[in-house]
Parts: sequence; C-alpha cells; structure tokens
Amino acid sequence: MSIAERFVAMEYGPAPEDPKEALAWLDHHGRRFGHFINGTWLQPTAAEYFDTTDPSTGEKLASVAQGSAADVDAAVKAARAAFPKWQSLTPHARARYLYALARQVQKHSRRLAVLETMDNGKPIRESRDIDIPLVARHFYYHAGWAQLLQQEFPDYTACGVVGQIIPWNFPLLMLAWKIAPALATGNTVVLKPAEFTPLTALAFAEICQEIGLPAGVVNIVTGDGSTGEALVKHPDVDKIAFTGSTEVGRAIRSATAKSHKRLSLELGGKSPFIVFEDADLDSAVEGLVDGIWLNQGQVCCAGSRLLMQESIAEPLIIKIRDRMSTLRAGPPLDKAIDIGAIVARVQLDRIQRLVDQGVADGATCWQPPMEMPSRGLYFPPTLLSNVHPTSIVAQQEIFGPVLATMTFRTPSEAVELANNTVYGLAACVWSESINVALHVAAQLKAGVVWVNCTNLFDASCGFGGYRESGYGREGGREGLLEYLEPVWFKNAPALPAARRAPEENSGATAETAVPSIDRTVKLYIGGKQARPDSGYSMEVRGGHGQLLGEVPLGNRKDIRNAVEAARKATAWAKNSAHNRAQVLYYMAENLSLRRDEIAHRLAAAVGEAPAAAEVNASIERIFSYAAWADKFDGAVHNPPFRNIAIAMNEPIGTVGIICPQEAPLLGFLSLVLPAIAAGNTVVAVPSETYPLISGDLYQLFDTSDLPGGVVNIVTGYSTQLLKVLAEHDDVDASWCFSDEASAYAAKSCSTGNLKQVFTNEGRAIDWFDVKQGEGRWFLQHATQVKNIWVPYGE
Repeated sequence: MSIAERFVAMEYGPAPEDPKEALAWLDHHGRRFGHFINGTWLQPTAAEYFDTTDPSTGEKLASVAQGSAADVDAAVKAARAAFPKWQSLTPHARARYLYALARQVQKHSRRLAVLETMDNGKPIRESRDIDIPLVARHFYYHAGWAQLLQQEFPDYTACGVVGQIIPWNFPLLMLAWKIAPALATGNTVVLKPAEFTPLTALAFAEICQEIGLPAGVVNIVTGDGSTGEALVKHPDVDKIAFTGSTEVGRAIRSATAKSHKRLSLELGGKSPFIVFEDADLDSAVEGLVDGIWLNQGQVCCAGSRLLMQESIAEPLIIKIRDRMSTLRAGPPLDKAIDIGAIVARVQLDRIQRLVDQGVADGATCWQPPMEMPSRGLYFPPTLLSNVHPTSIVAQQEIFGPVLATMTFRTPSEAVELANNTVYGLAACVWSESINVALHVAAQLKAGVVWVNCTNLFDASCGFGGYRESGYGREGGREGLLEYLEPVWFKNAPALPAARRAPEENSGATAETAVPSIDRTVKLYIGGKQARPDSGYSMEVRGGHGQLLGEVPLGNRKDIRNAVEAARKATAWAKNSAHNRAQVLYYMAENLSLRRDEIAHRLAAAVGEAPAAAEVNASIERIFSYAAWADKFDGAVHNPPFRNIAIAMNEPIGTVGIICPQEAPLLGFLSLVLPAIAAGNTVVAVPSETYPLISGDLYQLFDTSDLPGGVVNIVTGYSTQLLKVLAEHDDVDASWCFSDEASAYAAKSCSTGNLKQVFTNEGRAIDWFDVKQGEGRWFLQHATQVKNIWVPYGE
C-alpha cells in the first residue's frame, strides 16, 4: 500500500478532553445548586430539585433547584432594589464590570467549554472554539457600549428589571447575548436558563461573585417551564427577552399583552441553504456541514432546507453523501468528533417522529453507514431527498441533524421556495456571482443572510428574525435598543380611556337617511374611494355638538379589501428612497397649497387656532419624513473575520395603524409617514374625533403621485377595527396609539402570526413636540434590520 493510500485509510484515534477540572468544580459545589439571588446562593423555597444529566452517557451531573413563584419574586425584588444604584453608575464604572466579566470568562474558558459539552452534548471543538470565545467577545463589545452609552443614546434610559429566558442549544452564549446588552444599558436581570442545561449559567453566577458585581444586578433562577411562566407574569418585570420555540413565544406574547412589558422574541427557523449552478460546490458542501450538522442541527438558524439549482443537483448530492460518510459521531468530549449527543430523550424522539413523517410524505431517507455509540442519545446525520415543499419536513423545524432537499430552476423560483415558510430567521446563498447572490439576498424574508458562508456570528452584528421567527435583535446597535426606552416616553402620563364602540351599529345611520348632511366621505382603498361593505355611516360632531358630516362605518370585509390592496402595492418598497422622498415632498407642497381650506374644516372639530397650528405642523412633519426617507441608512459592520456584514434597514411590509384620537391630521401623518417613508404599505384607521379628515387626506394622496394601495383608509370605530387588523395574518405589524385598553388589545390579538406591535402603552404623546412626535424612534419601528454577511479575499 502506498503512503497516499495509507494516509486515506488512516482511522482517527481517540482524542479525549480531560474533564477533571469541570468535575472538580461540580464536586466543590457538592453536585447540588441553589438559585443565585442578590449575590448569594439560596436554596429553593419549596426545597425541590431536578437532575441534569450528560446526554452522551445518561449519567447524572448535578441536582439543580426547581424555581417557584416565590423564588422568582425574591429574584425580581433583588433586581429592583439593585436597579437605581446600577443605573446611576458612571458609564465607565459599568464598562469596567463588563470588561471584568469578559476577562474572567477567558480565564475559565476551558472549564466552561467542558462543562457546556458535558451538560449539552455538543462536540468540545464547538464549545471550545465557537461558543466560549463568542461569550467573551459579547462582554468585551458591550463594555464598549457601556462606556459610550451617554454619548450615543443621550435621550434614552434603561427599561428596568429584565426577565430573560434562554434555550438549551447554546446555553452560555445565549446568556451572554442577553445579559451583556442588558447590563451595558443599565438594566438589572433575572435570568432563567434552560431546564436541560443550567450548569454554565450557574458557573457564570460564580464569575459574577468573583468580579464583585453588585448584589442583585444579575440573578439566576433555575427551573422548568413553570419557572419561566412565573417570570413572564411577574408584575414588576419591565421587559422579557426570550429565545426558544415559536409556540412558547406565542404564549409569552399572550401572557404579556395586558402589561407594559417590552418584549423581544428570537424564535424558530427553517432556514434555506440556496446553491446556484455557478457555486463552488466543494465550498458549499463544507458550508452545509456547518449549516446543518453544527451542534447536531440543534440550531435555530440551521440551514435545514437545501435548495439546489436543477443542473447541479445530482453532483451536489453525491458530494454531500461522500462528505456525510466522513462525519464521526461519538463521545462529545472527543476532540475528533463531529456529531455529538442530542440534548434529551424527548428531543431525540421528536426528530425520529418528524423524519418518519417525512418519509411517509414521500421523501427518500439516506444516512451514512456509520457506527453510533451504544449508549447515550444520538441521531445520525440524515439526508431527505425528493421532499415536497409542503411536506412536514420542509415546513416544521426539526431541530436535529436532518437536511431536506429540493430543486429549483431560476433565481425567482429559488426565492419563492425559500420564502415558502412562516419563519424568517436566516438563509444562505452560494454563488460565484455577487450580483446573483446580493439580488437574491435582498429578496429573502430573513433577518440574516450569509453569502458563501454560514453560521457566522459576532457581537457587532444584529441577529434576529422576520415573521414567526420573532422580532427584536440581539447584538449590534439595534440589539442595544432592545434594552432602552426614550426618557420622555417612559415618563409620559396616561391617556384617558377612549370611547368604546357600541355593541351594535346603534350610533350608525343609513347613508341615505339624512340627506341634509354637508359632507359624506368614503373609504380609501387601493387608490380609489370606496363605499363601506356595511352600508352604514357614523355621524361626526364638532366640539359644540353640531353635525359636521358622516363617515363610512368600515367592517371586517373593508379591512380585508384594504389589506389586499396594500399587499399588492409591493412596488413602493422597491422604489428608491429618493423617489419616495420626492412623493412626500410633493405631498407637503400640495398640503401647503390647501392649508387654509383644510384648517377651516378642521377648526370645526378642534378650534381655529389649534387647527391652523396642526396644519402647519403637518406640513413640517411631511418635510421631515421626506428628509428621513433617504437618510435612515443601515451600516457596514466589520466583524473579526474576513467578512463584512451589511446591515440593511428593510420595510416590515403591511402595517395596520390605529391613529390617535387627538390631533386628527397631525397624529395620522405622524404615524403613517414614517411607515411609508421606510417603504411599508399602510391600512390606517383615522381618529374618531374628526375622521372627516380622511376626505382631505385621500385627495392629498391622489394629487401627490402616491401609488394606489400604499395608504388605505378605513373609517369606523377604532376598537372594532383594531381587532380585525391585529388578527389579520397578512398584516405584518400592528401600531396602536390610543388608550391603555387598546394597547393591550393590539398585543393580545397579534399572536396569530406574531406580528410586530408598536403602541404608546396608553401614554400621552405631544404630537406637536418634535422630540416626541417624529424621528428615529418611529423609523426604528417601521423597519427591520437584515444583516447580509459577505466574505472577501482569497
């Protein structure tokens, strides 16, 4: 046998990592852990514990406290007590603490990596080379933000006490993603780690003690789902940050709806891995290994759907099978292992069940001939071909080492297949043509797109999803904003309760019942005036009770028609920002020409002086958003790899807007303008105080070259129309600026497709004040950030 043949035939020998330091640490704690509350270790109130085990062997590692509502309450009280002092620290002082956390993580890096692998089952190479270095990176990066916070965010303040719930797939990394920005911005934290993998969070608690972090700033309460539920529902928590399944995300959205809690959700995914015929197939295969078999496929952004151009499908599958045959499954502490253990029996059973269902749906299953360990929880790397786009394995997140393959012919078909899912977390595009890659990347409904690379992460680059993959970002400047609120907004007074809609149309009159009405406007849908489906109108009365006119009483069908028109107006988002700005400037010009006429009519509802001021402020507001349209730019990040990450501000899609009762003209424009300036389309319900303004508005839009369907206006009782808009699955975001009950309703009704929700929380906004009524705060809610990673160099 030649030397070359011997080299190819050589078997890997075992290269075990020594776990003695991690075991010694467990033994030092008696293999029994309480909660970390107010800087000390406390036993659980109910004296209940559960075991955490090594999934590769089934052996018990430690007993961990089961958190009760009383334990969560104690942790929240500790965080609340620590909040004023932590928030009042100088930026430099907070930065020093975060820097110390980063340094201490590095000092204990090997022990933390081993502990993570033992608790989770992932290969030690991944814990050692990916997870722990990124943990340190996040604390270093956010130490910098802590130092610069007052300079860069002078008008913002911390949310307060933050409840954080993290998953089991990247236990310590997810902790860093959440705790680092929360502490940098002056919040205090109560964190619940996953039930399956609590150990590195408890090791981090010890690190907090080692650096002298003030008591109560970080609190860690372990337990199962009931512990997380108690944290979510605690009345003194100001924000919830959750990473986990979409189903639990829906439950959290529902549970927090009737509160002022801010919410960020990083949920499931079914990420497409798109390979074009001009791609370097060998590189794509290596990327695929990282994309789907990293951490046994237990990755929310795993490239679990392989979309191949037809012409290269056969050779690519051959290469994939050859590469799969070289993967090694075994004890995860072996440094030569590629595939470790599945985290728990329940997860292993779910993977097998979904694969079986996929085969029943017609898929062909192939697994490499490899020897699996005789004990522990393992699932071999699996390739499912001939998968139909509607199959369960193409639509549901498997969260295991399973790849489903499909083919496409054209780039447009690839985009259609890629977006054929309720999720939108991440995607990969492989092509040697940068034009093709970026053209496709811009069309994908995903918060992160990797071009000719996969599963790259950095603290400077935001990560998060579109659609049912959640909302909010972690990392980067946008991730920092998740833990900040405008100072003025946090201190704003509450609005009085809005008028509730009648049980029936008791206040409505038939459109032809009173022929003496001066003004009867119509709905505005798809660029055209439309009569209401109900055939009813409602009276509009002035400040002295005089009848000013009637407006249509919109209903569910009218909202449906308006949403359909908005969804068809997709060309608006494709227009250049400059072109959108020109339309808005034209709008300001036309409103200026009709200033006296509109002010005169508005005066009947709000008075002459307020009406004149409102029209003048509206002209200025249009000018402001015309200016912002081509200036609310993204950024180009420079992560510590040979990549740039292009952070693009993209429109959310179709936005349903409930306009404020006060300032009927200015309030309407202050919400609709940032949405359309960013490229969204809108279905708006104007103020019930003076909904007749819609007649002037649609005339304004018609004469300003605004394309039909970009803005649609449905008048009626806002409390009724709000529910229809918030529940509509083709509405991507729900904005509600009314009383507190309406804000709650907007959040409660939005859980169906987990649409983004933006409300005033029932607080009063001075729409005439530029600091409150316009600017970045509104534009941030009108956009979602997509990070496109592009490699460079040879």
